Amino acid sequence: MNPTLKQLAGEVRDGRDDQVAQPLAARHDLLRQLDLWVARGWLRALDRAFVAFLVELQPQADPRVLLAAALTSHQLGHGHVCLDLEATLGAPDAALSLPPEGDEGRDVLLPSQLLHGVRLDAWREALAASPLVEVVDERPGDPEPSETATSPLVLCAQRLYLRRYWRYELEIALALRERLGRQAPLAADLAPRLAALFAQAPTEDGQRVTDWQKLACALAARGYFSLITGGPGTGKTTTVVRLLGLLQAPAVAAGQPLRIRLAAPTGKAAARLSESIGQQVRALPLAEDVLQAIPAEVTTLHRLLGSRPDTRHFRHHRDNPLALDVLVVDEASMIDLEMMASLLDALPPQARLILLGDKDQLASVEAGAVLGDLCRDAEEGWYSAETRAWLQRVSGENWQGLREGSAQAHPLAQQTVMLRHSRRFGASSGIGRLARLVNRQQAGDARALLDSPPADLFDLRLRGERDAAFARLFVDGHPQAPGTPYGYRHYLQRLAEGRPAAGLALEDGAWERWAQSVLTAFDAFRLLCALRRGPWGVEGLNQRVAAELLRLGLIEADHGWYEGRPVLVTRNDYSLGLMNGDIGIALRLPERNDDGSLRFALRVAFPRNDGSGGVRFVLPSRLVEVDTVFAMTVHKSQGSEFAHTALVLPDALNPVLTKELVYTGITRARDWFSLVESLPGVFEEAVRRKVRRLSGLMLHLRPEREEQPPHAPGEQTELPF
Repeated sequence: MNPTLKQLAGEVRDGRDDQVAQPLAARHDLLRQLDLWVARGWLRALDRAFVAFLVELQPQADPRVLLAAALTSHQLGHGHVCLDLEATLGAPDAALSLPPEGDEGRDVLLPSQLLHGVRLDAWREALAASPLVEVVDERPGDPEPSETATSPLVLCAQRLYLRRYWRYELEIALALRERLGRQAPLAADLAPRLAALFAQAPTEDGQRVTDWQKLACALAARGYFSLITGGPGTGKTTTVVRLLGLLQAPAVAAGQPLRIRLAAPTGKAAARLSESIGQQVRALPLAEDVLQAIPAEVTTLHRLLGSRPDTRHFRHHRDNPLALDVLVVDEASMIDLEMMASLLDALPPQARLILLGDKDQLASVEAGAVLGDLCRDAEEGWYSAETRAWLQRVSGENWQGLREGSAQAHPLAQQTVMLRHSRRFGASSGIGRLARLVNRQQAGDARALLDSPPADLFDLRLRGERDAAFARLFVDGHPQAPGTPYGYRHYLQRLAEGRPAAGLALEDGAWERWAQSVLTAFDAFRLLCALRRGPWGVEGLNQRVAAELLRLGLIEADHGWYEGRPVLVTRNDYSLGLMNGDIGIALRLPERNDDGSLRFALRVAFPRNDGSGGVRFVLPSRLVEVDTVFAMTVHKSQGSEFAHTALVLPDALNPVLTKELVYTGITRARDWFSLVESLPGVFEEAVRRKVRRLSGLMLHLRPEREEQPPHAPGEQTELPF
């Protein structure tokens, strides 16, 4: 224990005749306890500063209110929108991931100790009586958020919010409820248009199956808000391309083409969608003028809304809405609560919004799991008899096994479709089978599959932190495996062997083609991990990979700027047109001296992310917020796909290790997947854990009052690594 912590621990007794401190009876004692939590790393300094702000607003604040405020702020840092009081009292340590696993906190009270004996009704009464808290009713007819209320906290039923996040949640619910209450105009010939776009019925193992893509297009055509979810290879992009054709064809025929925009949360996801749409549009059985009216350019949400540097605000909002008729957003699982509220606020009332994404992937790094919340019932269906009859009439499709609901009780379900048949991972695909087993939390069956893996799966169990087998994996991949899954030697060989002749000026297209080939080769393999710090986190793995590549003579340095260094942009840079998540590689390129001769200098090559396949070159000195990216977190990999992906699990359990993280890591692999294990049992335990982010979004969307079940001790909160 460091001196600061010792000092704080001693002060908890408050110097009053050795009397035991009472944090929930005396503000001084509580503040000391929060300081101890900060010193331990259990609480962020930001959370403690928020409490200090509240004390300034109300010096006589009840310690129970201040504790609730600290924990609410803490929850935001873990991705939760609010603090569930009942869940917290039911399992204080597990629900809050305090303390971190392995830290017993000998001289510090645990949350369970601090909250021992606190009753839910008493805690809620203390909050309701505080001028720092506004109490709001939870009714289907929630009013518009007050523009004049100033209390920093909002109590709704048993959920405590920071006011800003309660406003976001309520604004989203009100906007969606309004959109779900209206039906968009339908083309009179919708059925034959659907039949023409989906002329070939899907089959699985030779048997005709329900065409969920066709159903998704039908539902999206009739609504102002639609959700299309599905795992990798289920055809989300194919669906949206046909949907755009379905919507645009009658509009073009009427001489009023729709203004369609496509967006994604990150530059990488935008680039992938742009490339996919550009390839598929030409295959549509539609007239040329319709094809020309379907855009292939995809932008990021920040660019779409018009980010204003150094503020939370955007150029587009309710008073300056987006000029569009249809907006499609891919990789919607990455959208946080604040971004969703901003998006809906900027959307014109008569514009359609279609969200695509995999509900089972990790949620956004920031607070909220919007897609997961909205798609909570997608697997069960809950279509009303009216919706089912209409779908059968316009599509000719039928299905079995889904639960029947009503439009009144399940309004969102009537505009939600889950795609259920993967075309990427067939029955023989090890990656697909492993992903399904992990998603269903069948840890034993997943282990059995890894013990006898198919040709596209590899399981590397290390004998120690410095096991040379790991270095062979990230350098050479699996040279003896079918198809030769690559490691990092592949892109560095492409860099060295494909370099254009030294005498060519930079204006020669050979340099751009070379840079593009290096970027493509780099995406053939990627190390993914769960953590940022430690030997099995991003920092430790990046250092290890660079050192090994330097030892082998594949790179010229392992720190600073060097040719071949891959970098990840960690913050939006609007002056350079680079977004958080963009990846570039440092290359030595020619430039002219004053006398016209050529010399070579480092530039960082980035893909243009507009579907053109082009490359842009940026001076390293202009890149401030970048990290080396031989290894990246699973969170950062969302929206990306690699031919060969290796997921590195740490040598100790951590709250971030959940089935969602493992599933997301597996599904980043297109052709081969390697699991790297440094400790037995970590994989199985991660698969058994499930993330549940706390929010009240669905409660606002449902007519009936329905409380979420308490946060169970076995369910893990999600940390934003």
